[in-house]
Amino acid sequence: MAALNLKLVFGLAVLWMLVVDPMATAALTCDDVTGQLFPCLTYLTLRGKNVRPPPQGCCNGVRRLNKQAQSKADRQKACNCIKGLAGTFTGLNLDLVEGLPRRCNVNIPYKISPSTDCKKVN
Repeated sequence: MAALNLKLVFGLAVLWMLVVDPMATAALTCDDVTGQLFPCLTYLTLRGKNVRPPPQGCCNGVRRLNKQAQSKADRQKACNCIKGLAGTFTGLNLDLVEGLPRRCNVNIPYKISPSTDCKKVN
């Protein structure tokens, strides 16, 4: 009987983790996002048709940020932080901002745009 109770308690604990975990808060902070993307700032203000590739330090930051943002909450937090950062800097080339992950060979599950609804980011 004790073994059955222990299995039941363990099963309920696992179920609780499965239910609660998707609602977890983001561990990622806007300071993390800013730190990883800061090396991209100069690149993201360039103009013209023949824009050079992003600097290696920028792409390294994009890759690290993508690895850090593994949960839905983290991806939504990163999305909101990026949108907030974009609003604080004048002169950003939004085409370069939107294309940055692709140009760094990083696949992210949402479009980087002022119109992106970060609540819908999975």
